Amino acid sequence: MSTDVGTADGTETRELLHFLTQETRFALVANILQHPEGLPSMYELEQLNPSVSEATVYKHVQKLIDAGIVEAVALSDDERRQGYPWKFYGLTDAGRELLGRHNLLRAEETLKRIYGTISDKPEKMVKYENAPRPDRD
Repeated sequence: MSTDVGTADGTETRELLHFLTQETRFALVANILQHPEGLPSMYELEQLNPSVSEATVYKHVQKLIDAGIVEAVALSDDERRQGYPWKFYGLTDAGRELLGRHNLLRAEETLKRIYGTISDKPEKMVKYENAPRPDRD
């Protein structure tokens, strides 16, 4: 499979969409889309997928990074705060373009509204949601 999301031909695009729509990876992409900042931490992704092990969440996030759909975004050393996450995960421009081209961004606002209704979040997750996030240019 090509990791160059933006230039895949028809066959590669089908393979990439099949890769992306695997249940756990698709759920992770939806979690990124629904996050208020579009940049959840690994802990937040793990909490949003309780039926999947932490190792599996990590493995699938890494696969999405390798495919060029997701990127890790870190706070600079001087922006990091003790007790808060410093690394977050968001869609790449190419990943967002791929999703948009195949009408997979239509539900983004609905996902954000659903996320806002989750009331039984652990205290740590609420804390992490309010953690400083890096600026994305």
